[in-house]
Amino acid sequence: MYVEGTLDLLELIIMHPFLRPDDQQKEVVSMAQKAIFRYFPVFEKVLRDHGQRFLVGNQLSLADVVLLQTILALEEKIPNILASFPHLQEYSVKVSNVPTIRKFLEPGSKKKPPPDEIYVRTVYNIFMPS
Repeated sequence: MYVEGTLDLLELIIMHPFLRPDDQQKEVVSMAQKAIFRYFPVFEKVLRDHGQRFLVGNQLSLADVVLLQTILALEEKIPNILASFPHLQEYSVKVSNVPTIRKFLEPGSKKKPPPDEIYVRTVYNIFMPS
């Protein structure tokens, strides 16, 4: 359930670079509103109330990795997105410091950078050749 909900938000982030430039800023506002009013309050409540280290227990799960990925992607566009969510801030730091995740997030790792104009053009050329 947590993964599916988070993927709904992550899909908006993934599609963002493929929007028309004049629609991108409106979509950032929409993503921020959805994250702040719909998604993050649910995760904040879970992390505050359930007394466990991670979303679904005391072990790292796919739900944790997907939520961290979504938070990090949103923070690239909206740096203070977690300002009103202290438990999510703490959680993000905790999950980012899991040794294998920390290594993956370090510069020079296999982590892909955010899509740039060349990437977007390449995708369009593959799926919609002229």
